[in-house]
Amino acid sequence: MLSKKLIDRRQALLGTAASIAGLAAPKFGFAQQTVSNQAYTGKAQPGDETRTQRLQWWHEAKFGMFIHFGVYSSIMRHEWNMENEAPPIEEYMAHAKSFKPSRTGPRAWAKLAKRAGMKYMVLTTKHHEGFCNFETKLTDYNAVKQGPGFDIVKEYVDAARAEGLRVGFYYSLMDWHHPDGAHCATDEAARKRFVEYTHGLIHDILSNYGKIDVLWYDVPWPLDADGWESKRMNEMVFKLQPEIVVNNRNKLDGDFSTPEQKIVAETGGRAWESCMTLNDSWGYQRADDAWKTSKTVIRNLISCARDGGNYLLNIGPKPDGSIPEESVRILTEVGDWMSANGESIYGSDLCQPRRSNYASFTRKGNTLYMHVHFWPGEYVAIGGLNVKVKSAKFLKGGKPVTFTQNEWHVKFTGLPEKAPDSPVTTIAIECDGEPTQDNIRVRKEKPRAGV
Repeated sequence: MLSKKLIDRRQALLGTAASIAGLAAPKFGFAQQTVSNQAYTGKAQPGDETRTQRLQWWHEAKFGMFIHFGVYSSIMRHEWNMENEAPPIEEYMAHAKSFKPSRTGPRAWAKLAKRAGMKYMVLTTKHHEGFCNFETKLTDYNAVKQGPGFDIVKEYVDAARAEGLRVGFYYSLMDWHHPDGAHCATDEAARKRFVEYTHGLIHDILSNYGKIDVLWYDVPWPLDADGWESKRMNEMVFKLQPEIVVNNRNKLDGDFSTPEQKIVAETGGRAWESCMTLNDSWGYQRADDAWKTSKTVIRNLISCARDGGNYLLNIGPKPDGSIPEESVRILTEVGDWMSANGESIYGSDLCQPRRSNYASFTRKGNTLYMHVHFWPGEYVAIGGLNVKVKSAKFLKGGKPVTFTQNEWHVKFTGLPEKAPDSPVTTIAIECDGEPTQDNIRVRKEKPRAGV
C-alpha cells in the first residue's frame, strides 16, 4: 500500500456524478495517494465472460479483512520503512532472519475476522519489500527459508477456511529487493527476467493452496500493462483459478476498482472496494495511535454498502503475529453491531436516500435501513421520502416503532431518550416500493409562511 499522505479532509464523493456524500457521511483521516488504482478503460480483457457469476458472492459479502504482514512487521516502523528510511539492504535483510512469528497468528486473524462479521480475507503474500510469505523455488527470500521457517500463507489459508471465510491473496508487483525491480523500466533484458519472475511467483501462489477467491495486485511501478504483460498474466490467473476475482492494479480494468483510504463509488454498475487502515499504517507501527473508533468503522461500512461497494479493513499484526489490542477491541465492537444489524449490510442494494443530519441509509429491496449515529432522542424524521411507509421497527430486538407520515416527511416517534443500540441504532423501515428521497422537491414546493 502507499504511504505518502495528502492533507485532505474533504468528504468523499459517492454514488452518481450528481450525488455527493450526505451530511452524515464521516470525515475520514488523512487520505493517502491512490496512484496505483487504475482508471477504468472499458477495454476487452480476460474474465469478461464470467465476471457477473464470479462477483456474485463478493457483492453479497460487503465486508472483508486485509492483513499486512511481513519482515516490516518485525521492524515496527511502518511497511514503507525499506524505502522511506532507506536502510542498507544487508541491514534490512537481517530482519528476515530474526522475523520469527508464531504459527498460531493466522488462526487469531481468521477468528477475529469472523467475529467482526467479515466474509473474506486478503493477506499480503509479497509486499513491496520483496519478501515472500510462501514457499517458492524462485527465491530463497521466503518465509520457509528465512526466520519464520514455515509457510505463512499456508497457515493463513487453512485458518481462513476453518472459519468458513473466503481466501484472498495480495501481491505487490513493485519489488524493492529484486535486482531488476527498478532496472526493468530501462533494460529490456531486466524487464524480461523480472516479468518471468513475477509471473512465476503468481503462478506459485495460485497453484499450491487450492481454490483462491481473490487476487489483489498492488503498485505496478515501474511498468505499464504491456511491460508487465498483464493480459498474459491474467490469462494465466484465470486458467489456474477460473472462479477468482481480480482487482485493477496490474494496469488492466480487472473485476473491481480499489479506492484507497477513501470511499469513492464507481458508476455504471462497476464493482468497487474501499480499502482502509484501522489507524494510519498498513503494517504494524508501534507508535501509530491514530485509531478509528468502532462507530467510524461502522459508518464507513454503511457508506460502502449504500453505494454498492465493499469495505476491506486492514489489521497489521505484531512481529509474533498477534493482533494489536486496539484492533481486537474495535473489531469486536463492530462484530457485536453486525451480529444484530448485519441484514442491513450483507446483500444490500444500491440506496438512493442519503440526506440526514444524524443518520445514514442502506436498502434491501423495499426495506430502508435508517442508521442513526447521532441519537437525537424522542423522534427521528426523514424529509422527502417518495414512498409510503408500511411499518418500522428497531433492527436490534425487533420492537415496533410508531410513525406518522404526510406529503413532506415521515416522523418516527416515541423513541427513548438514550439510543437503544451502540454505537449506531438501526431502524428497519418497510415501504410500499423502492425508497427514494427528493429533498429538492421539499425545498421548492413545501408550503412556506407569510411575512
